[in-house]
Amino acid sequence: MTKRLYYDSSEIHEFDTVVEAVAPVSPEQSRPAVILRETAFYPTSGGQVHDTGWLTLDGGGGAEERLRVTEVADAEDGRVVHYLEAPAKLPLAGAAVHGSIDLERRRDHMQQHSGQHVLSAAFVELYQMPTVSFHMGEDYCSIDLATPSVSSRQIEGAEKRANQIVFENRPVRIRYVSREEAEKLGLRKLPPAERDELRLVEVADFDLSACGGTHVSASGQIGSIVLRKSERVRQGTRVEFVCGERAVRMARRDYNALSEAAALFSAQLWDVPEQIRKSIEESKLLRKQKDDALDELAELMALAALHNQPETNGRKIVVRAFSDRDINFAKLFAQKVTRAAAPAIALVASTGDPPGMVFAQTPGAATGATADMGALLKQVLSSVGGRGGGSRDFAQGGVPAGSTANVEHLLREAAGTIRA
Repeated sequence: MTKRLYYDSSEIHEFDTVVEAVAPVSPEQSRPAVILRETAFYPTSGGQVHDTGWLTLDGGGGAEERLRVTEVADAEDGRVVHYLEAPAKLPLAGAAVHGSIDLERRRDHMQQHSGQHVLSAAFVELYQMPTVSFHMGEDYCSIDLATPSVSSRQIEGAEKRANQIVFENRPVRIRYVSREEAEKLGLRKLPPAERDELRLVEVADFDLSACGGTHVSASGQIGSIVLRKSERVRQGTRVEFVCGERAVRMARRDYNALSEAAALFSAQLWDVPEQIRKSIEESKLLRKQKDDALDELAELMALAALHNQPETNGRKIVVRAFSDRDINFAKLFAQKVTRAAAPAIALVASTGDPPGMVFAQTPGAATGATADMGALLKQVLSSVGGRGGGSRDFAQGGVPAGSTANVEHLLREAAGTIRA
């Protein structure tokens, strides 16, 4: 079993040890890995992601080999596996190595995990909302609360209380107790009965939890805790948050985005939401005006086409190909043609992107197999490798891009089939 140096101090980021075992690349394992006698590298567990860093060994003749540690994981036998960046010249078992933790990444994880303890305790203290799970991502962290919803007031209240604990710079202590003793201490959450000895993390006079993660030594080192959003999930409500330097980075990113948006609107930062609301309403109005104008245009064009088209066997056949209108307008035009007073058939196409055809007829305007719009469209499109279909009175399909030059010919061919 690997001795875990981070259990006693999360501040350890340099250490010397010995390689106990080596796992080269194999069909079962795609990355080289080593197991050390002791380690300060934290493996992914308990919602916290792993450390990264380097292993340095004597390469002989005064030279040093530096191996990049890209992932750290727990093995089933209690050992810690250090996966290395490939290709790597693996050390021999028994070789002395020097470990170096990526300190910036470690500090970030300490801030996020300690911030989670404080935040979870604040939700319990204020609203009796226990945390059921914790996740640490690259950009944000989250806790899932055992409650169907969290109000904005409760979000603000928990955030304020958590930051009070941060600003008071309370000591954060590590201690080990038996499970029997832990059951009497009033832990925020007692873990499953798997170990006789528990590692407790205590934020003085505020939170006491069993945890194997890396933590700050005083709450002030968390820096700040910022809650960003909440959403309903299967097991309750998920609250996203960031702490410390990560909170500063996110605040800077948000500020830059808001500043750019404010400049586009020629407004102050705090006026951006109202400006967006106005833009959305204006956009909806313009979209409605555009739709109304297109509807009116399609109707006028349909009436003109019907007026100029003579009747054939008691109906009018309108054939039209649009090069400057999309398939939606072609469909609208066909509907206007077939909904006019006189029975009509519309054979319409658009050569825009994407190109397509619409065949429609006034219901009951014709009889016989030649008036089946779905069958007619399939017949026409099959000749150019297109696909489509529909009902007897309405059908729509796509025209292959390489066949758009033949669209008018295909429409005339369809019209000839109906007139025959």
